[in-house]
Amino acid sequence: MTSQYTHRILDEAGVDAVLDAAERHALDNGHRVVIAVVERSGELVGLRRTPGAQVASSRVAVDKARTAATFIRPSRELEQQVSSGRLGALALHGGRALTGGIPLKVGDEVVGAIGTSGETPDEDEAVSLAGAAAEFSSRVVAALSAADARHAAEAVASECARRGVAPVCAVVDAGGDLMCIWRPDDAQVASVGVATDKARTAAIYRRPSKDFEDQASAGRPSALHLARAVPLQGGIPIIREGEVVGAVGVSGASSADEDQELAVLGAAALGAANGASNGAAFFGDAAVRAKFATGGLLLDAGAYKLDAGRRDAPGEVEYHAHTVDVMHVVEGTATVVTGGELVGARSVGDGELRAQSVHGGHPHELSAGDVLAVPAGVPHQFIRVSDPFLYFVVKVEV
Repeated sequence: MTSQYTHRILDEAGVDAVLDAAERHALDNGHRVVIAVVERSGELVGLRRTPGAQVASSRVAVDKARTAATFIRPSRELEQQVSSGRLGALALHGGRALTGGIPLKVGDEVVGAIGTSGETPDEDEAVSLAGAAAEFSSRVVAALSAADARHAAEAVASECARRGVAPVCAVVDAGGDLMCIWRPDDAQVASVGVATDKARTAAIYRRPSKDFEDQASAGRPSALHLARAVPLQGGIPIIREGEVVGAVGVSGASSADEDQELAVLGAAALGAANGASNGAAFFGDAAVRAKFATGGLLLDAGAYKLDAGRRDAPGEVEYHAHTVDVMHVVEGTATVVTGGELVGARSVGDGELRAQSVHGGHPHELSAGDVLAVPAGVPHQFIRVSDPFLYFVVKVEV
């Protein structure tokens, strides 16, 4: 399944235009304020301070802007609710009942917000309104729809039923906020939070959460201090048109490796959607990292395929009667033997043979940057590999 769902986001020029207009209003009126602009999920993208602004206003301005963005309304509305006696509004998750936050809209779509702090509530709001009234630019990007999120979770659920496992699957948007969760009857309760944490990590850091587990395990425990991240494999970004639009997180399968496998499957269920009308295909860094985390096809174009290969142990002899393999090493080292005679060959498909070993042949020592082209009809075997050994393989039908 692929989706054409999009939404608008602030671009850098748009952020500057909003801040410039707000800052002019503040300076014209002698206001000592901090002005913050956040994107649609509430994360800071721009900050200005006028002379004499108090230090505390930096955080308060961000809080006001985040409230306006994530609640899709001026933050004054929350303050009015509290002042009118609805004290429960003080407990709204992520909300701050302080006047001065204003949504930034393109048409009816909220693309971010501006918040100001430092003067009276009305003066703060006036600065933010001046910024929001400016003409600012934005851009359209691929995004994850509610239907997309459900489809990814359902793909994981279907595979779990086939395997007889009962983990939790969480799907989040590009900002790491939950869009869909699948929790089977037999799932452990703790996995609800863990699956969401894994997905959020993959989305906001634009890479598989396994990257941070690998860092922590390899002697960098400071990876545990990365904001809003968990160093646990099982979170995979969802890539569309080269950009991360969300992520899938899985927790509670039979092993951490199976969590990872299922998350990869869920992300892949939405399709890369990297093609263009002229047949070109683009894969961003996050998409490539995600695929190398487990290994697998990046592209299947019929006459040729692009595989992100990952090995951690030697393999069987492979023989392709109708396919040329062109390998480009990305990371690690390996010894590959080409040619020779198959020993104990068996058929695994049309023109496809496998064997435990070859008699004779020529060894090639491969390392990062090397290229090895294996013609159709030539046996080849990885007899030694580092862990991991990452390589691109272009498979061309002949």
